[in-house]
Amino acid sequence: MLEVPAGFADVTPALVTAALQRRCPGAVVSGAEVGAVTDGTNRRASVRLTYARGDGPPAVFVKLSARRLNRLALVALGALAAEARLAEAAVGLPIAHPRLHGGGLDRRRLATVVVMDDVTTDGGRPNAATAPLSVGEVGDGLGELARLHGAFAGRPLPPALAFLRPWRLGAAWAALSAASLWRGLQKMDRLGVRLPVLGRGGPVALERQFRRSAHLAATGLQTVLHGDPHPGNTYGYGAGRTGFYDWQLVRLGHPLHDVGYFVVSSLAVEDRRAHEQSLLDRYLDELRRRWPEAPSGAEATARYRAAPAFGLASWLHTLAAGTFQPSALCAATLERFAAAFDDLDTSRSPALAAMA
Repeated sequence: MLEVPAGFADVTPALVTAALQRRCPGAVVSGAEVGAVTDGTNRRASVRLTYARGDGPPAVFVKLSARRLNRLALVALGALAAEARLAEAAVGLPIAHPRLHGGGLDRRRLATVVVMDDVTTDGGRPNAATAPLSVGEVGDGLGELARLHGAFAGRPLPPALAFLRPWRLGAAWAALSAASLWRGLQKMDRLGVRLPVLGRGGPVALERQFRRSAHLAATGLQTVLHGDPHPGNTYGYGAGRTGFYDWQLVRLGHPLHDVGYFVVSSLAVEDRRAHEQSLLDRYLDELRRRWPEAPSGAEATARYRAAPAFGLASWLHTLAAGTFQPSALCAATLERFAAAFDDLDTSRSPALAAMA
């Protein structure tokens, strides 16, 4: 694995050369110019490259661990090193995504580094969670997810991916989780957005549904999931094509966990209401081409109905923390999840109730 730099001042030509060696043999980087650094769950920047020898990408995208609170939250989710280990695994993922060149983990500092292609150098257009995707873009993204899910569904994982685990949300942190959800709801009130979940048992009930949704994802057909496919972790390319980056929460789970999270978070509410069933049917058709034992339509619909509980709670936690994503981005995403939570009557989902 790569040595983890202390900061972007330490992202040197030698570090990038080491990251590129596997996919770009013979490439020696002579210059690494770090662009603007942005903060979120991680710190990240595009790095322009010049070469002393050989060829490689004109730029790479580098992610470093952010503040300690963020790192501890990722540790609690079992996600601190997931993307770095995926980068080192060198396993081909049959989904549109930037090439992962290398990763590193410093366990003492709880710090990581990931080096990948910068999709903008090939015309990729990063999406923002504040702006919904079109129905066509979501349909294309579902086709990509079907390729990923179908490649690993019901099969032994390659040894290099043996580190992947399903979601584990135990009851030990339930009280702290409920308090965080309450803070998130209060923040939404201050932003002028009142979520309907307040009238349905409040944060304690939602926290219970959140844990049940994670348990639900760990049942039934298991495959490799992106784990966090909201629109801010996608990019557009070509004519209406959708790719996926930010694999920090890559894990194992039922494919409908990814599907429900992606559709609800990505579509404008009216588009989701009008097209969710046809998109779900299209996804299942694509998955069956790769895995004939794909879930039935009834099972898929039941799991889809349960999906908003996980997304709604996840983004309230994100908003409450205040250091992972901007408030406007959280609010836009939460409004979509809250509307779906209402429309699909998620709080009374039989699939969630069965996880009690």
